[in-house]
Amino acid sequence: MSKLSQILLFCAAAIVAMSAGVWLRAYFMDGPQPPLSEEMNKQGAGAILSANLPDLDGVSQPIAQWKGDVIVVNFWATWCTPCREEIPEFIEMQQQYGDQGLTFIGIAVDQLEKVLPYSKELGINYPVLVGGLNAMSFAEAAGNEMSVLPYTVVFDRQGKIADTFVGRVHQKTLEKSIMPLLHSDRAEPELSKQPSL
Repeated sequence: MSKLSQILLFCAAAIVAMSAGVWLRAYFMDGPQPPLSEEMNKQGAGAILSANLPDLDGVSQPIAQWKGDVIVVNFWATWCTPCREEIPEFIEMQQQYGDQGLTFIGIAVDQLEKVLPYSKELGINYPVLVGGLNAMSFAEAAGNEMSVLPYTVVFDRQGKIADTFVGRVHQKTLEKSIMPLLHSDRAEPELSKQPSL
């Protein structure tokens, strides 16, 4: 595919995603979508967790390496206004809850030469992977039937999809989803056994 074809394809995808994002913003509340069917949950979780995508240094990163944490996978692009609005809140949440086992992963449906300076400018403190347009297939497998950006998928520590969000998700809404996962999935420390007398 020629460079011009790629550029035109990215522009077309950007227009479609922005139009859908504006429409969805008007019609959807800031909350999770209905739960995925068991089959779609397995399919979507399998697609995302088996993916290997390059990071900002071009090193391929398996998403499964973060399994065991509560993972928030956010599909985004630099040209997506709602994406740009939610990223600072994700940065704050990663800072606040990272030591409790929360890991945000940004999957950019964009080009590295745009994602790299943008990520540095914002000071993104979580892994950013570059998937290009092909990354939308992972989002679609996890319930993003309209191929809208942003799209956010929350995984529990066992790698099961707990929630999905179409469009911009606000910090307080996302906290309602992740906090029970951070607390209930933690292994309880064993009580020290007292010797019997």
